[in-house]
Amino acid sequence: MTLPVAILAGGKATRLYPLTETIPKSLIEVAGKPFIVHQVELLRRNNVARVLICAGFLGEKIREVLCDGNQFGLQIDFVFDGPELLGTGGALKRALPVLGNAFFVLYGDSFLEINYTEVEDAFLRDGKLGVMTVYRNVDLWDRSNVLFRDGQIIVYDKKNPTLGMCHIDYGLGILCAAAFDNVPEGRFCDLADVYAQLVERKQLAGFEVRERFYEIGSPEGLAETRAYLARR
Repeated sequence: MTLPVAILAGGKATRLYPLTETIPKSLIEVAGKPFIVHQVELLRRNNVARVLICAGFLGEKIREVLCDGNQFGLQIDFVFDGPELLGTGGALKRALPVLGNAFFVLYGDSFLEINYTEVEDAFLRDGKLGVMTVYRNVDLWDRSNVLFRDGQIIVYDKKNPTLGMCHIDYGLGILCAAAFDNVPEGRFCDLADVYAQLVERKQLAGFEVRERFYEIGSPEGLAETRAYLARR
């Protein structure tokens, strides 16, 4: 693996109160470990060498747990939102000087057991500004939000799903720094808007995965992920 991985871990996770009143979502205990430790260990098993944490609310507590990543066999850096939350897209914009020209993006509440090298190979092969992993969800685990056809993302809309959407944003993508050229410095921006702009420009490739995702963004998802990782 040659690309770094940015983990988006800056939100306040109000859906998980009171668990997240004093700790960030990434540090919720799951099967005996903070959730983000499971993520980092999974990335190391996929030969990831460098991780960047985009941190916000109580982010210093994440750094206290992960430090520089040496204990996990990889390098971990941090970029913080600052006094104002920047959103997922704004946080990545701020982190570009550390991330470089291209990088993976992983939501901080997702546990995704797939072959990351295959995703990277698809990104390099397609030659577009981004690639989004998608899963044929058919509203099973959450509301489907991607119209994916013949290997292409035709429509992506998290707020207004339409008929024909059978896939969902899986929670992992790869983006070029140039995808953020229109994102203002220091301003709030949602990553979903960056993806949607790339779709309009026909610069977002799709990569379909077969393994279901696990997430801790909701109480139901947290319970399911705890059970799954405990079994492993």
